[in-house]
Amino acid sequence: METLSHYRICPLCEACCGLEIRTQGDKVVSIRGAEQDVFSHGYICPKGVSLKDLHEDPDRLRTPLIRQPDGSFAEASWDEAFAEIERRLVPIRERHGADALALVIGNPSAHKIGLLAYVPRLVKALGTRNFFSASTLDQMPKQLSSGLMFGHWLSIPVPDIERCDLLLMLGANPMVSNGSLWTVPDYRGKAKAMRGRGGRIVVFDPRRTETAAQADEHLAIRPGGDAFLLLGLVHTLFDEGLAKPGRLEEWTNGIAELREAVQPFAPERMAAACGIDAPTQRRLARELAAAGHACVYGRLGTCTQRFGTLNSWLVDVLNVLTGHLDAPGGAMFPKAAAFAANTTGQPASGRGVRTARHRSRVSGAPEVFGELPITLLAEEIETAGDGQVKALIAIAANPVLSAPNGPRIERALDSLDFMLSLDIYLNETSRHADVILPGLSPLEDLHFDVAFPQLSYRNHARFSAPVFERPAGMPGEWQTLLRLAALFDPEAASSMPGPEVLIDHALRGGPYGLSLEQVKATDGGIDLGPLQPRIPELLRTPSGRIELAPTTLLAELPAVEQALADADDGGMLLIGRRDVRSGNSWMHNLPVLAKGPERCTLLMHPQDAERLGLSNGATARLTAGGAELLAPVELTRDLRPGVVSLPHGWGHDLPGARLGRAAERPGVNMNALLDDRLRDPLSGNAVLSGVAVAVEAA
Repeated sequence: METLSHYRICPLCEACCGLEIRTQGDKVVSIRGAEQDVFSHGYICPKGVSLKDLHEDPDRLRTPLIRQPDGSFAEASWDEAFAEIERRLVPIRERHGADALALVIGNPSAHKIGLLAYVPRLVKALGTRNFFSASTLDQMPKQLSSGLMFGHWLSIPVPDIERCDLLLMLGANPMVSNGSLWTVPDYRGKAKAMRGRGGRIVVFDPRRTETAAQADEHLAIRPGGDAFLLLGLVHTLFDEGLAKPGRLEEWTNGIAELREAVQPFAPERMAAACGIDAPTQRRLARELAAAGHACVYGRLGTCTQRFGTLNSWLVDVLNVLTGHLDAPGGAMFPKAAAFAANTTGQPASGRGVRTARHRSRVSGAPEVFGELPITLLAEEIETAGDGQVKALIAIAANPVLSAPNGPRIERALDSLDFMLSLDIYLNETSRHADVILPGLSPLEDLHFDVAFPQLSYRNHARFSAPVFERPAGMPGEWQTLLRLAALFDPEAASSMPGPEVLIDHALRGGPYGLSLEQVKATDGGIDLGPLQPRIPELLRTPSGRIELAPTTLLAELPAVEQALADADDGGMLLIGRRDVRSGNSWMHNLPVLAKGPERCTLLMHPQDAERLGLSNGATARLTAGGAELLAPVELTRDLRPGVVSLPHGWGHDLPGARLGRAAERPGVNMNALLDDRLRDPLSGNAVLSGVAVAVEAA
């Protein structure tokens, strides 16, 4: 049988690596990195290889399922499934209004144009304000701070690592993630090259992560201490006359206001709360200011805190004040070939961003970027009254495992009048649905990244066609979403073209004037060059300038003062962690990723274990707020004493899910311990890190 070679862009993490997939008939025979890819240059991680397992997984859904009166699921045709949806979902909206319907969107949606580009049309057709997504579990603080400073939610600067001399990194582990809100395949190779030319990397993290282990300096910051550290660094820049924005000064508002606002936050006051002594803080501020090409980068660990938005803002404040924002080797703005709002419209002019255009019904939390905090989903379902959520559409989402207080979410889902899931698995969340509509295997679908070229370390344009033909009768996700939208607004759904038309239109209207035909004609994509300075052209604030001191962020500083007074290092603090063989919860069902040592373990410093009477391999009981879980202990000196760590997305022991491989080693759900009332009040992001827990021998 003939062996065929296919170019494919991996959709499983933000690195978006190019793959070469070899097939014989309808079988995958090998997957390796595509050497000709202009962006990833042959790099591949274990997740890319797992696409074969995903495509062939017997647990992956291939036909719609409808819940039967006895609670079981039966396979159905697409017409039967849509008839059931129309019979049960449409009347709920008619009786109770648009806000009786809610949507929750999961992380995989960001990797598929057939979902990402079409969900807004469904939201518009439904007319609901109850829209939730995984963004308020990991990244909304960065989007909000970027919007306030630069005028758009996705104007997020990223490290220009190939020209950087000094990289300060907080709450990030790109050696494992290959970047987060920073698309950077083969971070390991790029970091090695950076250090080889004399560059330095400094990592702040409570754990000596894979990234920290390869850095020049690791500083074990206290969980939740990032705001104190960052304020200490900003204070030092002003205090020692090191604040020199350079050419950005003429494009920046608020320098004087910021100088005054940070006066109380000297490193000497911040040291105990962040765990980094004052001389070290001052040294690093001086090194940052003196470096020719430097960047501060903060990621998930900085966002999943009470001061997530403040942290995200202060990271870029440091880059501005040291003249490293929008400068080669610093924090720079990608210029995507398509779909980027900051490449269209009038340069250096815009409306900026707005929040709180509406508020959640129960807690009064403000809308941010059209979304409400996902931690409020359960209360919006549970609480009676006008606008109570009666039905839910979940798209590639598993909040039972991914959001705090999963048991409460489970109970809430069971109380719905109707639930629809669009998912490739019968998982811990979709098992509560009345109808499940499957999606295509990634190898049966085209791929063009919408979001990640806006976050890439280098500009590029790439497209990959399906490896296999779509099964007969199986729609694309975009067709499924438009068919759903048509149940509520036929006109809104009928005018939307398919993905290839959208891509071609966006490319032609983009800053490089490309066409989809041109991109398709390349083998491995088009390299559009290194990042270039974009200020003031990129700015979309009403002033046409960088807003360095937004009033909503300055108003948060008194809360930092209060937190400084309340800081207590006497208890155990829980943090999460990432693994190169894990991303979303469904990846635990793929053999190539599931094999190897147990990964859902509780990391603990030997000093803490001895104090608590625990040993390597023993079982620990963790409790917080009335919730508890049991986890096997793994001792390591890579963790700051007083801190324990569990990975995210486990807990595959719930009845009714069909994830056979994952159920063999289910792990425990860290999020079941977390308080769903704790969030960053500005962005609505959940607090997932630095949470106080009690630990004892089980």
